[in-house]
Parts: sequence; structure tokens; C-alpha cells
Amino acid sequence: MQTQPTTDTEKKYVYGILGIAKLFGCSLPTANRIKKSGKIDKAITQIGRKIIVDAELALELAGKKTGGRR
Repeated sequence: MQTQPTTDTEKKYVYGILGIAKLFGCSLPTANRIKKSGKIDKAITQIGRKIIVDAELALELAGKKTGGRR
């Protein structure tokens, strides 16, 4: 029987607003604001009340600058 080697290609997910808060190191209201802003929408899958966030993609999307004030 052959076992598959563990690789770093597995995606890491965080769950809920609390997961977003821990990922970004911020408070719950700030995590809610980040989610509501739509900046990390591509990383979020929401089914009913359950929120699933692709951690790496969320961090990448949050780091990008898009327009805004100068």
C-alpha cells in the first residue's frame, strides 16, 4: 500500500467572522467590515449562515490596492 506524500497544495480555510478576525488579526467588528466591503468576496463562499474563506486568497486579495483616495 502506497501513501501519498503530504504537499502544501492543500487549501487552508477559515470559518465564520471569527475565522476572518483571527486571519487578519483584527476585532470582530473590523472582520465584519472587511467582509462587507467586498474586497475579499472572491475568497468567500457563503451557504446560509455558514461562511467559508480561502485563507491564502483572502490575504492576497486584501493586500491589493484598488483605486481609493490619493
